[in-house]
Amino acid sequence: MNLANQDVVKRPLITEKAERNREAARHYAFEVHRDATKIQVKQAVEKLFNVHVLAVRTAIARGKTKRVGRNIGRRPNWKKAFVTLKEGETIALFEGA
Repeated sequence: MNLANQDVVKRPLITEKAERNREAARHYAFEVHRDATKIQVKQAVEKLFNVHVLAVRTAIARGKTKRVGRNIGRRPNWKKAFVTLKEGETIALFEGA
């Protein structure tokens, strides 16, 4: 599947756990397209943020079942990617958070 770089990376994940990983091990977290491969994520991050990616780990977050009154629904599954950058490189988008 051909995805444009801006279609692969949907948004950064800025959580407490992601911030700890960023500070300790240069791991940056992103929500990515469900069909994106690790290679596509690597290429997209390198092109969008002008950095060198060493490794990409991905995980599927399963959607939760939610209930509103009598109606029961389900949130969609989504994919997140953890990107490790080369020593000394950062993504400015995360530094201001």
